Amino acid sequence: MTDADPAPDVASVHQTGVCAVVVTWQPDLEVLRELLDALSPQVGRIVVVDNATRDPEFREFCAMRCDMMLIASSENHGLAHAINVGIEHAHRLQGVSHVLLMDQDSVPETGMVDALQSALRECAGERVAAVGPRFHDPREAGDAPFVRIRFPVNEKVSCDGECETVRCDFLISSGCLIPLAVLDDVGGMDSALFIDNVDLDWCFRASAAGYTLRGACAAHLRHSLGETRRYVPGMSRGIVVHSPRRLFYIMRNRVLLYRRAYTPRRWIAQDVPRLVVKFLLFSLLVAPRRKNVRSMLAGLWAGVRGCATPPPEDS
Repeated sequence: MTDADPAPDVASVHQTGVCAVVVTWQPDLEVLRELLDALSPQVGRIVVVDNATRDPEFREFCAMRCDMMLIASSENHGLAHAINVGIEHAHRLQGVSHVLLMDQDSVPETGMVDALQSALRECAGERVAAVGPRFHDPREAGDAPFVRIRFPVNEKVSCDGECETVRCDFLISSGCLIPLAVLDDVGGMDSALFIDNVDLDWCFRASAAGYTLRGACAAHLRHSLGETRRYVPGMSRGIVVHSPRRLFYIMRNRVLLYRRAYTPRRWIAQDVPRLVVKFLLFSLLVAPRRKNVRSMLAGLWAGVRGCATPPPEDS
């Protein structure tokens, strides 16, 4: 470098080591465009792993983007499998040291990745498995808190004062920055889970392996939890509505996690009541009630047997 050359931008040097893995399935193209536009200047590479989207406009959209690589599957193998495909691709890219996991309905705020990397550097003397941003659902009044698993209820940890990171027991997968070396040690996502509790399972495994999880207070993500909500008397926030097929995975995967040795016992103790409440809500108050009951019972039975079987055909 000569005296006349500009000094390299520190942020851009760090960014080249980050590969974003974006998983899609029949995405809203306007939201996906916003996501990619916000993500592109923050990372070195973007890999979009698509789970068999049939919309021809999606392929046209991807062909027009020069800032991403598309890996398209001919069938939907689930969120966990798609994440693992993206991670495997990131491993083959020269210079990539971290992956940033992103859902199709999340949009990173400016500087999110820099803030996540800064949080990792702050915890350099600690075995940190992953750092995640504060996320805000546009339908909620404020940011979602980070969570520490307690009994009988979780401890909600907010970012106060000058604290740059907070310790937590769980991070949602979207916006999560993970060193590839940690994934080599802990392993990837459990593809048998397909979609629900994939991130929770990975966080439990990482904690059992001696790692910690950190929330980055200066990193912000816009993220929608669930597609629609329904008002229920006595519940001011309403409930997130799920299809019968999704309810199968929700029930099956919870019970599968109950069976695993690394799952914290206190999480199981306070999750069982949540499972019962969800079963009652979708059995009694949310249509199609009969299909909901059939799918949930099938999921519970599969979980009790320890079988990662697919949902019923009519769900």
